[in-house]
This record gives sequence, structure tokens and C-alpha cells, in this order.
Amino acid sequence: MNNTFKQFSILLKRIVLLLFLYFICRLLFYWFYHSYFSDLSVSQLLPLFFFGIRFDLSVIILSNSVYILLFLFPISLRERNIFKLVLKWLFILSNSLAMIANCVDLAYFRFTFKRTTSDVFNFFGAGKGNDLQRLLPTFVKDYWYIFLLCALFSVAVYYLYKLTEKKSNIIWNAKQYFYQSLIYCCSIGIFIVGYRGGFQLKPIATVNAVEYTSVKYIPILVNTPFTILKTMDVQGIDPKIYFTDDKELSKIYSPYHQGKKEGFKKLNVFVIALESFSKEYIGGLNGRKAGYTPFLDSLMKESFTCTNAFSNGKKSIEGIPAIVASIPTWSNEPYIFSQYGSNQINSLASLLKKQGYYSAFFHGGDNGTMGFDVFASFAGYDNYYGRNEYNNEKDYDGNWGIWDEEFLQYTANTINTKQQPFFATLFTLTSHHPFNVPDKYKSKFKSGPLEIEKAISYTDFALSKFFETARKMPWYNNTLFVISADHTGLSEDTYFNNRIGNYSIPIIYYMPNSNLKKFDSTTTQHIDIMPSVLDYINYPDSYFAFGTSVFDATANHFALNINNDVYQLIQNKYTLQFDGEKSNELCNYMNDSLLKIDLLHKNPDVVKQMETKAKAIIQTYQQCLINDKMK
Repeated sequence: MNNTFKQFSILLKRIVLLLFLYFICRLLFYWFYHSYFSDLSVSQLLPLFFFGIRFDLSVIILSNSVYILLFLFPISLRERNIFKLVLKWLFILSNSLAMIANCVDLAYFRFTFKRTTSDVFNFFGAGKGNDLQRLLPTFVKDYWYIFLLCALFSVAVYYLYKLTEKKSNIIWNAKQYFYQSLIYCCSIGIFIVGYRGGFQLKPIATVNAVEYTSVKYIPILVNTPFTILKTMDVQGIDPKIYFTDDKELSKIYSPYHQGKKEGFKKLNVFVIALESFSKEYIGGLNGRKAGYTPFLDSLMKESFTCTNAFSNGKKSIEGIPAIVASIPTWSNEPYIFSQYGSNQINSLASLLKKQGYYSAFFHGGDNGTMGFDVFASFAGYDNYYGRNEYNNEKDYDGNWGIWDEEFLQYTANTINTKQQPFFATLFTLTSHHPFNVPDKYKSKFKSGPLEIEKAISYTDFALSKFFETARKMPWYNNTLFVISADHTGLSEDTYFNNRIGNYSIPIIYYMPNSNLKKFDSTTTQHIDIMPSVLDYINYPDSYFAFGTSVFDATANHFALNINNDVYQLIQNKYTLQFDGEKSNELCNYMNDSLLKIDLLHKNPDVVKQMETKAKAIIQTYQQCLINDKMK
């Protein structure tokens, strides 16, 4: 009878040993980012490690499902050496890949502050500018220790298997076939429950982590193989229906905007998206330390500067559609890469084209990087200018593309050859990892505790040179400039590491020789840029935009983003965490900047009002994507 259960016993031992490796990965993850989770006490941390077993077990069963089915299959063929050899390497390969995925987030988490999901494969897929091939040497140089850990964990998986290898003495007769079939069926039932994470109606997902902890600590509770595999089969939005009355819904929130009857101002519009320019780096905004952006600081004094502005995502591919087309990513997959990415849309380029505008998108990276060139074409831009069009490799930075200083000059000179009015979008790149600056400026720019800060100073300098050139051009005084970050960057500050500070960005509206001068505390976000521009120039036609004009004093302003399957609604002085079914936390971020005081049960009226708003936004967003009604 012992031989009868030997196969099942061996499998259980391997699963337990895998759980131990996952525990080591979680421990390493916490150690790497202990400063981000510094407010966690031991009594709070230990339950996360314990309940994390539920998520570890789920993904271990899922990633080993083929192996488990074959390993326990009740046939004598499983005793043959060739069969055992195939299973051995299937186990080693699948679990080594899982360990590698866990190791990747030891480096990547600091850029997104969430565990990696399957959309990461979209960034390095075919047609995305060969980014992985080009940047792999840099990754290896900068993150050699991650590659070393990957190798060590792969070796550990190999020896785990060797440690549990046992010879089988099963005699395959009718009785044994019956027992093995019974064990097989029972085991499959047990493993299905383990994969589902229990007996609940739906298998566990990342959002279930809020049952145990707040949103900030979800990355400790879950693991990267779990978040990748659980998002790989996401085919579309599972729509939420909170309201059955469309009129009631539209009264709370509507993305449909009316044109203005006042005279249309045919101003040029120049949108500049600065790579990773967190509010934290900007002395004129952060109020905590000297910044790294002296030019931007001076420009803000002559601008309508939004002091309470937020990004709608943590990736460039999420930021650009939000900025130029008012389309946020309010799901776990960036809009461009989702199945709704081919929906008909408005953008500043397509809307202004109706008024006779020329449009161009400028990005010094490789053509194809992150699909920006394809998106620009789809959004209605007349031309795209990238590294290919720049056509001067002496200014190549060796990683992403053309240095910002040279490419910004190229942008100003190129747009100067075009007709007015125009709409231009410029997206910088030097302040992207690996944060290099040209050799001639190595000692010029201020260094801080973070490697990105010198690159921020360089790009700010390049921006000052751009404006110096632009001021001499005939279109300058008739141009509305909008400057923002695509998302936030690395942080060393407790506030800018929390879920409010982690989305805090600059949004600046600058019009030369105008009265557009104010530091404004209205809550605003990326998706408000398009309607704000159209509002300012008195755009005459109706249009679709998920955002609201920051210049509209009658609007109920808000900001919304999503991380780890949990929505964050920012409104007035509060931030609400909503998982799609219920509210999990309410904080007054104005008075409690570190978000330590949960007011969920103390302010029920605020919770109800904000939850209603969140539901209306989410339902409207989902229905518009599903029904292709975004134009």
C-alpha cells in the first residue's frame, strides 16, 4: 500500500519544497523594498507571508498542471525512463521560469509599484522596436545580480527535483490500476480546489488580496508568476452594472462634452510629455527639498500650474493615450494593447484636424518602440518623427534613442517648417533607465540620492534650450504649451512612495504673454488635458473625453487610477480604495499625507458619495470600450 501512495507523496513533497522557494522569493522581495514597506510592523508582515501561501499554491498548481496530470496519470508508461526524463525537465523548466519571473520584480517593481502582469510581453513583442534585443546588454550590466539570482533559483529547482527522486516498485495489475485511478481522480479534485484558492464561486485573482491587507501591501502577498498567469487569459472586460437607469448614470458622470459658442481661438497647441518627471523632483511643486528642474520651476511662475495633478497609470504606454486622447487605462492591461485598442477614438490630433490643424508626434526613440508610431497614426497625426527620421546616429544615446537636447532642437526646427495652426506632441526619453547623460555633461548636473535625478536635470536643461530656440520662431507667441509627465519615476520619499504621491505629477499650461498664470489646487489628471485644451481654445464641436476641463469651475473634478485590481478615486481631499464590489479604505490625504488613518467607518456619507461616483465612472468606461462608443 505504501508503494500505491508513493507517487502522490513525492508530488506533495515537491509542492512543499516549491512553497519554500516561493517563501524565499517573497522574503527577498521584502528585503529589496523594505524602505517602501517601512511602515509594516512584524505583526502585520507575518500574516502576509502566511496568507501568501494561498496565492503561491494556486500558481504552483497552475504552472505545473500539465506535469501533475502526467505524473499521476494511472498508466504503467509513467515508470519508463524516457517518460520520467520528459517529466523531470518539464518540471524544472516550468518552475525555473516561475522563479525567474519572481526575480524580475526584484528590479522592475520600483518602476511600477505593482507585480508584473502579462502585458509586459506586449512591450517587447514583434513590431515594438526590438527593445528587448537592444536593451538586454544594459539590463545585464545594471541588474547582473538579478541574473545571478535567476541562475541560483533554477539550480535550486533542479536539486529540489533530484532530492525527491525515488524508484517506483509498483506492480501494475488490475487492483493497482483501480487504486491509481482513484488516487488520480481524488488528487485532481484536491488540486483544483488548491488552484482556485478555496471553494468560492470564482478562482482567486489579485484583487482577492484586499481580503487580507491594504492595496499598498498586495505586492508582498501575491507573487509575480501569479499576476502574470492570472492576466494572460483576460480576453476582455467583465462589465460591471451598477446602474440600470442611463439617465441616472449620466447625471453622475458623462464623457460627452458640448462645444463652446464663444469664438474659436486658432492657437497652436504643443504638448510635451516628460519621461518619468515626478512631482517629487520639481522644487517648485514638492515643497520638501530643492528640485532638479530650475527651468521648469521658472516657467511654472508664468503658467497655470496644477499643484494637485495625478497620472492615470505607471507606464508610458498608459500615459500617452491619456494625455493626447483622454483615454485612461482603468483595467490591468494598457488600453493600446487591449482588445479595445482598435476602437474608433477622438484625440487632439483628430479633433483639431477638423479645424484645419496640421499634427505631428515627436519621439526620439526607435521607430516602433512601445507602438507609439502606430498609435500616432491611429490617433490621426499627420506625421511621426522618430530616430529614423532624425537620421543622425552620432546623437544616439546607445540605449533608447536620440539625446533629448538634440532631439528637442530637431523638434523645434521641424515644426517651424510646418503650417499653422498645428498640434504637436513631443515625448522625451533621456530620463528613462539607464538614466545616462552625455559625457560632456557628466559633471554639469546636480546628482541626488537617486540615479534618475541627474537625467532629470539634463532633460530640464534640454527643455530650456528648446524654449530658447522656440521663442525666436514666428509661431511661439500663438502657442499654448502643455507640459506633463508620462508617469512618475523612482522615489526615495515616504510620501511619494505611497499611493497618492506615487501618481503625483506636474501638469502645466503655458501661454506666452497671457494671463494664464496661477498655482491651482484643483484635482486634475492626465485625461483632463485634452478637454482642458479644447475648453481653453473654445473648441466649437461636441466631443468625447473621459476627463474634464480643469478650467471648468462648475465641474466635479476627480482623478482615478487602478493598481493591483483596486481603483483609487481621488476627490476633494479624500482618496477612496474600491475593488469593484466594495470600498476598502478612505483617507483624508490633505490632512494625513502618509495615509495612516482609515476613515472608512467614520465618514460613511463621504464613502457613499465617492463610491457612487467611482461606480458611475467604471460602468461608463467599460460600456464605452465594449460598445466602441468613444467618439
